Amino acid sequence: MSAPDKTSVGLPLSGFRVLDLTTIVFGPYTTQMLGDFGADVIKIEAPGGDMTRAIGPTRNPGMSALFLGSNRNKRSLELNLKRPAAKAALWRLIDGADLLVHNMRPKKMAGLGFDPDSVLARNPGVIYGGLHGYREEGPYGGRPAYDDVIQGESGLAGTFIARDGTPVLMPTIAADKTAALLASTGLMAAVVQRLRTGRGLYLEVSMFEGLAGYTLLEHQQGLTYRPPQGPAGYARVLSPERRPHRTRDGYLCMLAYTDKQWQRFWELAGEPAQAEDPRFADAALRNQNIDALYRAAGAALGRRDTAEWLALLREADIPAGPVNRLEDLQHDPQLVANGFFRPYEHPSEGAIEVPDTAFRLDRKPLPLRRHQPGLGEQSREILAEAGFSDAEIDEIL
Repeated sequence: MSAPDKTSVGLPLSGFRVLDLTTIVFGPYTTQMLGDFGADVIKIEAPGGDMTRAIGPTRNPGMSALFLGSNRNKRSLELNLKRPAAKAALWRLIDGADLLVHNMRPKKMAGLGFDPDSVLARNPGVIYGGLHGYREEGPYGGRPAYDDVIQGESGLAGTFIARDGTPVLMPTIAADKTAALLASTGLMAAVVQRLRTGRGLYLEVSMFEGLAGYTLLEHQQGLTYRPPQGPAGYARVLSPERRPHRTRDGYLCMLAYTDKQWQRFWELAGEPAQAEDPRFADAALRNQNIDALYRAAGAALGRRDTAEWLALLREADIPAGPVNRLEDLQHDPQLVANGFFRPYEHPSEGAIEVPDTAFRLDRKPLPLRRHQPGLGEQSREILAEAGFSDAEIDEIL
């Protein structure tokens, strides 16, 4: 561990140094979470930088909105690892690192000389995080992987086939972001392991296997058993009637779940007899007749305005909420009251807003300690900290 900087004091990963050789979203979102919890994250970028620097709206070249979204609380070091001086510099940084995280294909890292065995031989205390598209073992090992492909292969797009007959990609980079959540969890567990043993380790996190398990959590269903006790697919979630319900003036999402909640809903809808319908008598029967249940509920919801329904449902303690458009979130009362969109004055980009995390420590949000860095913005600073002279830094850069 290195000496913590003043901004990270009191945070769980304060004093931990992370060498971040990741790009796009899977890796950078993973390491951003480590930085949010106080780690000193050094984003090591090839000449030209992370390609997301050029994706989306931007005020200045290399600082796009997509890049800003997953690279806060980091410092940037530009290294051309094809050059011997730069490779030697990375080895010295590895000597003082607590974690090294990359999302290159294993063969590429091995070709550069930074495979897990070599890195752990050099620094036995380092946690080596390999964020891969597929596990190294098996016929898919080493293939390139991006979000769209993993959504298809993992069965996530296939849930739409089960429901509608046609595969659909979720309009969010769900595979990248979900795999990043898994990776950050695994890396923090690895930190706990190292604190216990004093030894480093190699943690592999794969998008395909991770998303397959994520999708099958509820959808494995009858295939859980041997022999199978029915088909795959969770009927309630796959019902074509499970959707935002149209009200008289808009849409809302409602999920009555318990027997009492459904009884209250039918009373509010003016249809108390529905609670006595044998198809809807308990959770098991409702699940068997889910299309009919949701169809009837949707018809009832269509007879009142959204605001009227939301007031009634909240009074009855039945989970419900409006359907927000992306731009509506800026004005959501809960997010506004909690200061979710945090204003930040970026040194090169000016006034920006940063969405908050899910976390609060002792009722306080995680701090915005460092702005999203320009390409190589802290290169000289980082190399000087590692003990390189000005002349050596000139040769490295």
